[in-house]
Amino acid sequence: MQVNSSPIQVPIALGDRSYTISIGSGLLDVAEAYAAAPKAHTALIVTNTTVAPLYAQRLRTALAGKYAAIHTVVLPDGEVYKTWETLNLIFDALLGHGCDRKTVLFALGGGVVGDMTGFAAASYMRGVPFVQVPTTLLAQVDSSVGGKTAINHPLGKNMIGAFYQPQLVLCDLDTLRTLPPRELSAGLAEVIKYGPIADADFMTWLETHIDALQAQDPIAMAYAVQRSCEIKAWVVGQDERESGLRAILNFGHTFGHAIEAGMGYGAWLHGEAVGCGMVMAARLSQRLGLVDEAFVQRLITLVQRAGLPVVGPKIDADDNAGRYLALMRVDKKSEAGEIKFVLINGIGQAVMRGAPDALVREVIDACCTVAA
Repeated sequence: MQVNSSPIQVPIALGDRSYTISIGSGLLDVAEAYAAAPKAHTALIVTNTTVAPLYAQRLRTALAGKYAAIHTVVLPDGEVYKTWETLNLIFDALLGHGCDRKTVLFALGGGVVGDMTGFAAASYMRGVPFVQVPTTLLAQVDSSVGGKTAINHPLGKNMIGAFYQPQLVLCDLDTLRTLPPRELSAGLAEVIKYGPIADADFMTWLETHIDALQAQDPIAMAYAVQRSCEIKAWVVGQDERESGLRAILNFGHTFGHAIEAGMGYGAWLHGEAVGCGMVMAARLSQRLGLVDEAFVQRLITLVQRAGLPVVGPKIDADDNAGRYLALMRVDKKSEAGEIKFVLINGIGQAVMRGAPDALVREVIDACCTVAA
């Protein structure tokens, strides 16, 4: 493995909706890196209050020769703002600038910015093109790829949205250097998930290189982003709209989304909740006889080394497990009130299935002991 001067290209094969993930260092400022971006008269950069001072002007400069007009809208930062009210700020900017169908949106930021920009692009004038320029590890390895866009509802995460593919994903690894340690760890959760669900060798590689990733070693980081995107591209290429296989990408997310909703969005970062959720899903897999205790301990150790929580919060003082179950029943994977979990059936193999409530309660009671 080595960091090449030319970017790594990972294709997403979706017929006439196909596009490329471009991964490398120093891409943000290179006008040629946006050659595959849609042709249009106007561009709207959607970013947030944290990312805008760091990268918005640099992106405007890189796009200056491609678009006649470039506008910017700056959203508040945080999962708590992934709402209708914030989404309307994007629509306000589009309508205020008189943007028509010859407009392309650029999502410059993390997963919240990317999800809301994609949803706005899917909705504005019934669809305008957009480009993902993710600046967090979590967004580069997961949320920017695959076309899932959404906002949150108080009763459930990402429950209102659309499948709408970007036309380019540009991952500048240099932007990760400004991430706070907590955000870096949150991104590592989405990297870690790819090993148990699809690639046993990648899980072994992560165990060897997790400290290097924490230290942002450029060679290790480039490979982690590349391999994560390759696995996600393979899955999305077979199941774009999550009718089957793509659901495996939600390993840890059923429990994790319940943590986020139960605690209040933003109390735990998404990756923190997913990290703990993976431990809970592994525990459930073990109790169902799908994996052994040795695997569970391997995963717990890896998640801990990534700086992520492995013990969940109590989100209800009277009936904690009952509250978790209620929140998980409104998860998108639930069917007729039955909760569907992504479980591990041997390292590198995921299955989606239900489990008896009594067994799920046992896992929640064993794993969620921290006072909220």
